[in-house]
Amino acid sequence: MLKKIRVEQAVGMTLGHDITRIIPGKCKEVAFARGHVIRREDIPEFLKIGKEHIYVIEGQDGEVHEEEAARRLAAAFAGSEFSTSGVKEGRINLVSTIDGVFKVNISLLAEINSIDGVVLATRHNGTVCQPDMVLAGTKIIPLYMPDADLKKVEDLCRKKDKVLKVLPFKLKKVGVVVTGSEVYKGLIQDKFTDTIRCKVEALGAHVIHSVVVPDDEKMIADAILDTKKSGAEMIFACGGFSVDPDDVTVEGVEQSGAKIIAYGAPVMPGSMCLVADLDGIPVLGAPACAIWNKATVIEVFLPRMLAGDKIKRAEVVALGHGGLCLSCEPCVYPLCPFCK
Repeated sequence: MLKKIRVEQAVGMTLGHDITRIIPGKCKEVAFARGHVIRREDIPEFLKIGKEHIYVIEGQDGEVHEEEAARRLAAAFAGSEFSTSGVKEGRINLVSTIDGVFKVNISLLAEINSIDGVVLATRHNGTVCQPDMVLAGTKIIPLYMPDADLKKVEDLCRKKDKVLKVLPFKLKKVGVVVTGSEVYKGLIQDKFTDTIRCKVEALGAHVIHSVVVPDDEKMIADAILDTKKSGAEMIFACGGFSVDPDDVTVEGVEQSGAKIIAYGAPVMPGSMCLVADLDGIPVLGAPACAIWNKATVIEVFLPRMLAGDKIKRAEVVALGHGGLCLSCEPCVYPLCPFCK
């Protein structure tokens, strides 16, 4: 339990919280740490930093200090793919230990933050992460929290699984099917394959098979099935998604037996895309903008697919809120609001 007392009366008592000293433009530091036994010579320094009253410890029946509370919350919120920072000013950070995609149970996050005294702040759901990247921070608002209240949070997370996860990139073999008679005939150069190769290699995967086919739905379907037979764990179908009569990539994907989850997305650039599933193998249809733009719908879907995260149609529909790229110069994606 904490007791508020004037600093002049606190000599010999134990400080119950960190006291911060701020020197504008120079530093913010801990002047006196929790647990410090207050001496008479400390009093002028307390007064100098504006502390006429402080909290001292008088026993802690059923109470948990903010530092221990932060550690327990971190353990409740995240699994083995996270490490934790030291506790500073009551806050502990949750840090990724692997490459992957950050997943947040948004409804559970809201439920947690609705509990009085508990704070959990995160990066956006779907963030591509690397080892040592800070993904979340947690703390309690009061200096001490009843142990019973803390256990309620722990029980909630135990019943509903972890609120924070990192899905590792597990699909490594990618196939690319480029459609377009003008490319097939050599009238224009294929730029899709190298573009896709760069995108997947940045996420630890590699292109194991690529082929160019004309605007013929049977040949497109056969190329997709051949790509599957090559061992590809994910397949790109590139080009031919507009409303032109010669563009039959969608029909080719359908003829391959793939189930189309979404054709078109409320995202610009990248609205003419396709998401499908071929016997458990994700198929991603890439429109021409993927060649020219740094940030498109491909950057949103590709990491999730490589992490084995199934994309649902409702999630595609929801991208409309925030799905407009502002074409900033220079492009700073992913440090922008696009598709967040």
